[in-house]
Amino acid sequence: MSIVFGLVASTSAQAGGFALREQSSYYQGMSFAGYGTTGPSISSMFWNPATITGAGEGFTFETHNTLIVPDVDINGTFTSSGAALPPFGVVLPNSSVPSGDIGNDAYIPASYTAYKVTDQVFFGLAINAPFGLATKPNQNWAGQFYSRSSKAQSLNVNPIIGYKINDRLSVAFGVQFQHFAVSLKTAVPNVPGFPSGILEGDDIGFGVTAGVTYKPMEGTEVGLGYRSGVTHTLGGSIQTPAGTNAINANLITPDMVNLSVKQRVTDAFRVFGTVEWTNWSRLKSPRVTLQATGATVQTLHFNYDDGWYFALGGEYDVTEDLTLRAGAAYELSPIDDAIRSTRLPDNDRIWLSAGASYKFNEDLSFDLGYTYIHSMDTGINIGPGHQDYNPAVGTFVGNADASVNIVSASMRYRWGGSKHRGEVDPARGY
Repeated sequence: MSIVFGLVASTSAQAGGFALREQSSYYQGMSFAGYGTTGPSISSMFWNPATITGAGEGFTFETHNTLIVPDVDINGTFTSSGAALPPFGVVLPNSSVPSGDIGNDAYIPASYTAYKVTDQVFFGLAINAPFGLATKPNQNWAGQFYSRSSKAQSLNVNPIIGYKINDRLSVAFGVQFQHFAVSLKTAVPNVPGFPSGILEGDDIGFGVTAGVTYKPMEGTEVGLGYRSGVTHTLGGSIQTPAGTNAINANLITPDMVNLSVKQRVTDAFRVFGTVEWTNWSRLKSPRVTLQATGATVQTLHFNYDDGWYFALGGEYDVTEDLTLRAGAAYELSPIDDAIRSTRLPDNDRIWLSAGASYKFNEDLSFDLGYTYIHSMDTGINIGPGHQDYNPAVGTFVGNADASVNIVSASMRYRWGGSKHRGEVDPARGY
């Protein structure tokens, strides 16, 4: 059991701000400003299901494809405690080996389907990956006793029903079916050669979504959307050189609330805004327990603050078929200096985006979005007082440099309706 203790005492699994906002090529081009209001893209149903009532006649289908290319490097120094760790008397060496680029490129797909049943009733289905994380530093880098690789994946299926009360007010409700899986690796410090200890598990959980849109006057729309947290009881294993043990861990993803506004300035120009709150503080410190005995073998110290996101954007119809857009955002990370870890060195970020849409014909359209994300200067100080600190192992002090490039493209197709050029577009409102 002493080898298992070496893993547990040396690592605190920090998943960080692991939500994936990249669910729409259309809204990517405005840094997700106005994503809870109706528009040509039905991808807004991810954040506010009531926007499904802006879908056109018949069926509408969209497929969104996003490539995330992060560049994250951690440079710092590990200072050993100098203690001889049992049972082999291992003394850890000091190290300043850099992490290399810990960010893994990621492909994020999303799809949306809407069907207008009557003038008031709409059905929809959203399939997304709302949470994810993939980091992989060099195997024997300086911070290996606090983290090696981290991986989290999710798949969320969200059927929706929307009701258009009148031309001003719409409401909707949805159910979430979510699969969530996690795998965390850390160097075991008290075994020669420092093999990886692995904690992994997965589960299927359930949640809800809800939303409302309101148009107080012509050309103005306000949307309020909600995505509940999803409770997971992860079943899996903890693997060390001493063996493999079956474990459980209770984890709840954060719920999210957003308020979005769309304002038509002219027939060709619209401005958008969004404020988003994410309840990261509810994660707290879940326990990992052995399935056989119920004994706690590890505590996952999250202890995050809540996250906030503020976005402003606009779009302009260059022609009847071509629309250009741009936007910027500021994101307040749920991870601050006091708890920042080597597993996910998250910090406040600035988003800058641009995008375009092209209507090939009345039924087929394409969207393209690009975003550059710049992270603020990020320090890491795992020492006395830090929730990850293990005095038997040592301290890690360093800095992380991070930036992200994101490219996204989507296709939208509609069939079974009767709308023709020159009629009023219910999504744009003119």
